[in-house]
Amino acid sequence: MTFNAENSQAVLNAVQGAVNRHGATREELIPILNDINREIGYLPKEALSQVSKLLQVPQSQLFSVATFYHMLNTKPRGKNVIQFCESAPCHVVGGREVWNRLQEELNLSDGETTPDGMWSLVTVSCLGLCGVGPVIMVNDDIYGNVTPQQVSEILNRYKEVG
Repeated sequence: MTFNAENSQAVLNAVQGAVNRHGATREELIPILNDINREIGYLPKEALSQVSKLLQVPQSQLFSVATFYHMLNTKPRGKNVIQFCESAPCHVVGGREVWNRLQEELNLSDGETTPDGMWSLVTVSCLGLCGVGPVIMVNDDIYGNVTPQQVSEILNRYKEVG
């Protein structure tokens, strides 16, 4: 996404607000990035550049942090983000079939977002709910013991909300 002057100001405001809340120290880097990510929806290059200046942290280090933590995004995500647990426990109880159905329903691969910006599909190594696998998380909602047949029903809950 390319930022126009208005969006650019929104990015600067988000960065300044996060730094004001947490303080301009390296120790607060993750909370600052998390706040910006939550407000904008991801961490655009312009935001990382501004944080780099304010905290005196190299941009390469910021990018490393932003790409290491799954909660942070360096590219725009959809309105609804689906996280699919690809751990071994989820896999052995039918996770692969659920994953295939998700990909079919959304016409997406891992890490992609639909052209309308409604859905993003990402894999995660573990959601910490191995006892109820396969597990998917849509935004903040967790679904366990998911079957391929349930995928359409789950997705429709979010289509109706719009």
